Amino acid sequence: MSRSLVVIAALFGLIAVLFGAFGAHGLEGRVSAQRLAVWETGAHYLGWHATTLLAVALLRAHRPGLLLNVAAWTLAAGAGVFSGSLFLLVLTDTPAWGAVTPIGGLALAVGWGALALAAVLGRDTDTGPRSPAGE
Repeated sequence: MSRSLVVIAALFGLIAVLFGAFGAHGLEGRVSAQRLAVWETGAHYLGWHATTLLAVALLRAHRPGLLLNVAAWTLAAGAGVFSGSLFLLVLTDTPAWGAVTPIGGLALAVGWGALALAAVLGRDTDTGPRSPAGE
């Protein structure tokens, strides 16, 4: 398993928890409800993708391949850019950060697509019989 990917996933999980708590307790009443919702979106996406990165790291350990590598690193970059830009948007109240968010979203989409392709095109390492559906 890729140690660096697990470290990134763990840090994303940690940041998601800490920033989620900060949003709920430190930002409430200090920023508008709309900006608080943006903050929560960033924390949620980061937390979900931390879990996803752990799953991809496990898959890579058992079935290494280019598509899983692409999935892992584009999901990591996408989650960092997407959530990071939302956090900066709220903290700085600088609308320009909102223009960065779709770049992270595109990277997330590429990562999920690569993961789907890896699942569809991947080769089983099991030599046992396969069902017609490939399951």
